[in-house]
Amino acid sequence: MRDMLLVVDVQPSFTPPDWLVTGIRALAKRMPSVATVERHDESCTPFARQLGWHPAPDDESLVAADRVFIKYGYLPPREMIDYLIAQQPARVLVCGMQTETCVLGAGFMLFDAGLSPTLVTDLTVGSSLDRSGELGATLWRHHFRQLTAVAQLDSQS
Repeated sequence: MRDMLLVVDVQPSFTPPDWLVTGIRALAKRMPSVATVERHDESCTPFARQLGWHPAPDDESLVAADRVFIKYGYLPPREMIDYLIAQQPARVLVCGMQTETCVLGAGFMLFDAGLSPTLVTDLTVGSSLDRSGELGATLWRHHFRQLTAVAQLDSQS
């Protein structure tokens, strides 16, 4: 069994910092990876109506991944979860944008599917509520317990 990387919503609409994109790109080269891209379709998710904002309808991932899954809303699509289940990873390393919302939502779906979600704490950024990502990491630790950092992954190689 091996680790797989899930890159959550690292796309132009969310203006990820350069250090995040660079770090995730380097990690994605080391293992099988999947990415989500959140796109806007008001008929699927009422972002504009309820929040007055929405991601672009045609964003692309800023990280090259083995598979990219398009989503409309906070949660990853079921097809991505099914794909990960079929790969039988030892754990799914999760990184990306909006630690306390989209990243955490992915964690819940992974957990409920019987996978082992592990947050890569130094490759995640929170929403405008908490750009540090600490709130999301605290919630992740409470719900899933498994956190790591790039240095820990490097020492395991």
